[in-house]
Amino acid sequence: MENQSTIPSGIFANLKSDIPSSIVVFLVAVPLCLGIALASGAPLFSGIIAGIIGGIVVGALSGSQLGVSGPAAGLAVIVLSAIQELGSFQIFLMAVVLGGVFQLLLGFARAGIIGYYFPSSVIKGMLSGIGIIIILKQIPHAFGYDEAYEGSFAFVQNDGQNTISELFNMVNFISPGAVLITLVSLSILLLWERPFMKKIKVFQIVQGPLVAVTAAILMGLAFQGTEILGLRADQMVSIPVADSLSGFFSQFTFPDFSQISNPQVYIVGVTIAVVASLETLLCLEATDKLDPYKRITPANQELKAQGVGNMLSGLIGGLPITQVIVRSSTNIQSGGKTKAAAILHGFLLLGCAMAIPHILNLIPLSSLAAILFVVGYKLAKPALFKQMYALGWSHFIPFVVTILGIVFTDLLMGIGMGLVVAIFYVLLENYKKPYFFHPEEHVKGEEIRLELSEDVTFLNKAAIMQTLNHFPDNSKVVIDASRTASIDQDVLEIIEDFKKNAQYRNIEVRTIENKSRGADQDPVKTLESVVMNGRPAETKIMS
Repeated sequence: MENQSTIPSGIFANLKSDIPSSIVVFLVAVPLCLGIALASGAPLFSGIIAGIIGGIVVGALSGSQLGVSGPAAGLAVIVLSAIQELGSFQIFLMAVVLGGVFQLLLGFARAGIIGYYFPSSVIKGMLSGIGIIIILKQIPHAFGYDEAYEGSFAFVQNDGQNTISELFNMVNFISPGAVLITLVSLSILLLWERPFMKKIKVFQIVQGPLVAVTAAILMGLAFQGTEILGLRADQMVSIPVADSLSGFFSQFTFPDFSQISNPQVYIVGVTIAVVASLETLLCLEATDKLDPYKRITPANQELKAQGVGNMLSGLIGGLPITQVIVRSSTNIQSGGKTKAAAILHGFLLLGCAMAIPHILNLIPLSSLAAILFVVGYKLAKPALFKQMYALGWSHFIPFVVTILGIVFTDLLMGIGMGLVVAIFYVLLENYKKPYFFHPEEHVKGEEIRLELSEDVTFLNKAAIMQTLNHFPDNSKVVIDASRTASIDQDVLEIIEDFKKNAQYRNIEVRTIENKSRGADQDPVKTLESVVMNGRPAETKIMS
C-alpha cells in the first residue's frame, strides 16, 4: 500500500493520470454499451445514454474514486424479458425510473452494509472469474468472429451457443485482417507495459491503448478493398449516427407515465433495484480491493448515486445502470486516481456520440479485444491463484467455485455459488471449533472456566454444546459472560439445558454476568437481544 500522504487530494489534482485513463475506459465502454443494449433487446442508443449518465451523473455523486458505472451485462436478461412482458420500451423506462427511486430509498435505509457480508475469497473469485470470462469471450472477436455481443458474461448465449462452443465455431470464420490487427494491438500494449517504456516521459502521457486503437484504425483503412485483409461492417464498432444535432436528440426516448399505476411496472422496478444494487455493492467491494490506495467507498452514498442515475437514465431513454467491474478495473489498471476519470469518460461518450460517431465506427473490435485481453489477465493473474491456495482450502475452494460458477453460468449465479460454499466452510469451522478442555487431563477438584466471547451466535451452538457435554461429572464449572455483549437465544437454551442436566451429573454450575448489564439480572440472560456477529466461545481450565 502506498503512503497515506500520496493519496490523491482532489478531483482536478491528478488530471495527468485521469485524462489518459478516461480515454482507455471510453474506448472499452463504447462497444460494451452497444453490446449490452443489443443483448437487452433495447435501442442501441439506450446503452450509450446509460454510459453517459453512469459516467457524468453517477461519477459526480458517487463516493467511489475509481468505480465506473454504466449498463451492466448482468441485467441484460432481466431487461430483455421485462420489455417483452411490459409490451414496450417506453413502459420499461417507467420501471427503470421507479427502480432508481427504490435504490435511492435503499441508500437512505442504509442497505449498503449488505456488501460487506461477502467474503474476500468470493470477491477475489469474482474478479478472477470476470478476468477469465473476458478473455474467453474476446477470443472470437480477436479472430474476427463477432456473432456474440460485447459485454456478455453468460455462459449460454441467446443464439444457443455457449462460451466454449464459440471457440470452436470461430475456427471456420477466421479473418486474417482481424487477427493481424489483434497481434499488432497486443504487441503495442505489451510494449507499453515494459519498465523501460514507463520511464520515458512521452509514453507516460500517451497511453498504449490509444496508440493501439489508432494503429488499428489506420490498418483497417489500409485493408479496405482488399479481399483477404478487409474487415466487414460487423467487425467494427457500430454506434448510431445522427445526421444533425436535432437528429442526435431525437434518439432520446421518454417513459410512458400513464403506466405509473401498473403493478407489473412496480414489480420490474423492484427487481431492477435489487439486482442492480447487489451487483453495484459487489463491484464496489471489488474495486476498493483493487484500489492501490485502499480507499473505502461509502456504500450508502453509492446506492443513492446509482438511484439518481437510474431515475435520470430512465427519464431520457437509457438502460439501467450499475457500477461495472470491467470498466472500473480498466480505469485502475490504466492509472486512474480519482473520480475525474469516470466523469471524463462520460463526457467523451457524449461528445463523440454527438460529433464524431463516424470515427468511432472505424475502430475494429479486434483491437478492443486486445485491450480487454490485458485487462482480463491482470484480473486473473496466476499469482492470485497461488496466494489463495496458500491461505488454505476454506479460502481456496470458495474462490475456485466462484470462478467456475461465473464462467459456466453467469455473474450473479457464480457469486451465489461461491457464497454458499463460503458459508458452508464457516459452519463447518464453527462445528469443528476445538475446545480447550480435555477430560483426560482434568484434575479432579479443579474449577473449569468457560469464557464466552463478546458476541455469541447460533453458529457457535455446536462448539459450545460439544464443550458442555464433555465436562466430567462431579466437577465445578464457571460460565464467564463478563465480556459478552450479546448471546443468541439458541445458545441460551443450550446453557439452560446444561444447567438443568448438571443437577443429575453432580456438576456445580456458576455464572458470571456482564457487570455493565446490572447485578440484579440473570448473568447470562441479561445479554439477550443485543446485536450479534458470531465469534466463537473459548474454554479454559483454571487451576
